[in-house]
Amino acid sequence: MATLLASVLPARFSTSAPALLLRVRLRRTLASAPRMSSSPTVASLSPSATANGGGGGEKPVAAPFGSWRSPITADVVSGADKRLGGIALGGDGRLLWIEGRPEEKGRMVIVKEDDKPVDIIPQEFAARTLAQEYGGGAFAVKDNIIVFSNYKDQRLYKQTTGTGTPVPLTPDYGGPDVSYADGVFDPHFSRYVTVMEDRRKSSLNPTTTITAINLSDGDTFEPKVLISGNDFYAFPRIDQNKKRMAWIEWGHPNMPWDKSELWVGYFSESGDLTKRVCVAGGNPMLVESSTEPKWSPKGELFFITDRGSGFWNIYKWVEHTNEVIPVYTLDAEFTRPLWVFGISSYDFLGNGNHIVFSYRKHGRSYIGVLNSDSGSVSLLDIPFSDLSNVVTGNDYFYIEGASESVPMSIAKVALNEDRTKVISFSIVWSSSPDVVQYRSFFSTPEFIEFPTSSTDQKAYAYFYPPSNPNFQGLPDEKPPLLVKTHGGPTAETRGILDLSVQYWTSRGWGYLDVNYGGSTGFGREYRERLLRKWGIVDVDDCCSCARFVVESGKADEQRLCITGRSAGGYTTLASLAFRNTFKAGASLYGVGDLSLLRAETHKFESHYMDNLVGNERDYYERSPINFVDKFTCPVILFQGLDDKVVPPDQARKIYKALKEKGLPVALVEYEGEQHGFRKAENIKFTLEQQMVFFARLVGNFKVADDITPIKVENFD
Repeated sequence: MATLLASVLPARFSTSAPALLLRVRLRRTLASAPRMSSSPTVASLSPSATANGGGGGEKPVAAPFGSWRSPITADVVSGADKRLGGIALGGDGRLLWIEGRPEEKGRMVIVKEDDKPVDIIPQEFAARTLAQEYGGGAFAVKDNIIVFSNYKDQRLYKQTTGTGTPVPLTPDYGGPDVSYADGVFDPHFSRYVTVMEDRRKSSLNPTTTITAINLSDGDTFEPKVLISGNDFYAFPRIDQNKKRMAWIEWGHPNMPWDKSELWVGYFSESGDLTKRVCVAGGNPMLVESSTEPKWSPKGELFFITDRGSGFWNIYKWVEHTNEVIPVYTLDAEFTRPLWVFGISSYDFLGNGNHIVFSYRKHGRSYIGVLNSDSGSVSLLDIPFSDLSNVVTGNDYFYIEGASESVPMSIAKVALNEDRTKVISFSIVWSSSPDVVQYRSFFSTPEFIEFPTSSTDQKAYAYFYPPSNPNFQGLPDEKPPLLVKTHGGPTAETRGILDLSVQYWTSRGWGYLDVNYGGSTGFGREYRERLLRKWGIVDVDDCCSCARFVVESGKADEQRLCITGRSAGGYTTLASLAFRNTFKAGASLYGVGDLSLLRAETHKFESHYMDNLVGNERDYYERSPINFVDKFTCPVILFQGLDDKVVPPDQARKIYKALKEKGLPVALVEYEGEQHGFRKAENIKFTLEQQMVFFARLVGNFKVADDITPIKVENFD
């Protein structure tokens, strides 16, 4: 889900103007208070770190937690915040990927692997789709041809992987009102088959179909609708051997992870779909979430579903009996929720029967190769403990992954002749290629299991202790703790190297990343703890986990802070309104009014909350905006003005109410930002202002960085 109004002012600009908001392009109101720039003397660098910092070499300096100086600055974090938008294999066997560049205001660029990576699309283009707001599946490759969705006009374009100008494939509708995603090349009819979202008649209730796009050069044609009638579609996948296609569909009030159906349709000679068969999800007595259909090189249909066990496992369709049989079952998750298009959790090696797959179990990812004929499995040893998308060649594959010491990366993995062992592993792309210089400052996450407020139930989190080789805490002091509530809420936080986490821990904060009940990665039963209990289970778990860390002696109870984005912003605000655990909070494009969100949000999530919340009374009683009198501590809010998922009115209502109550509060709004901040300057500003806000209002320390704090109402 996802202003002191921020403005383009010099970094050191300070004003005592009484108005909170200064209307300029990137609007910022800065407090007349001095910059937070006082810190202890920095000791010489020690080569290793302990939980408090320190280790060998010079003895670290004792200084208040939170005040430590760190080279992992907000500039470093924002510059390293590159994101991946998908991977694919070119006809020459080399990788292509989409990378988001904060320094180019979040532009998504298609890049090809070479001796030195090469940008494929021209500077004026960006490969990003707005289908279902969250996008994904913005490009596909066949041989040397790329088809991609262009961000500015949302049209599909065709381009060769070498030089050339992108050529439009879809009509110009006079605006970015029609989006395309999750497309594939159709080898039987020389066309491109894709999910299409048409917002021309209604932006809140667009029409979603699976359509065919003519690939010939020259005039553009209206897309030909192949499948329509349901609310949502994904994963159109065409058998290379026979004229047939598989796809996933689902309808309100379900989200795709609640209940979805897998279908197969057969093409006529004219390319229309005639006969259709429901493969999975059609039995009303069997609740399942089918996803990721793929045809093997031999023309067998594989897919992932969570029937029976409640864990997403790999299955196969037997066409002649219309039966579904398990291929590999385990109490583990072989995929993740379909928030974005284009997920690829497994793939086939070459033209054979070997499948590269990954799964998630107890907070860690594993990867292996499955012989689909014999059923034998070989787990592979690679330096990633967190894995996502994979694409394959004959005896090698590329995979997106990370670990507690390796940031989000893409690696090429080569296998031996019988596909059972790794013979080489190399990093092709890294979101943060320069992080090695900060290694001595890294905090290693501890995967923790903690008791919840429900009898005999456990939940999970990652705890990162403070870590800095130059400093250690004062002997009579416990560190402040920042609790992060992940978005979704049907999502999972993962214990990987993230500089935005290390920014806090290297300054002397503890950091707690919670997988509250309702998170993914632990099966359907765990995921469904949140059904009709959003704002209760997540809040209880975050508070319970914070208390668990305090009782373990790892944090100061009087300096517990909480932050969250999108749905995590809601959990943050609900925790502040309905509990007394935390002393301050930061909400990034979070939800304050559940009823308003239901009325204004986009189609994909328009019924999501009905399952998460319940009846009208629940909507009212769990909306923090209706209980402003229960807030007792400072709050800072950040919001993108172009956000269609969580519209800006949400943050404005909370800000206005807390200001009128007399609580310290600040609101930051960013022009040109949607649901999630992509511009480097805004990522930096958000991180710094959270830090200095907490330091000034609850931390009892001065930050070491030279940061000009924004004006806080009812405080400055």
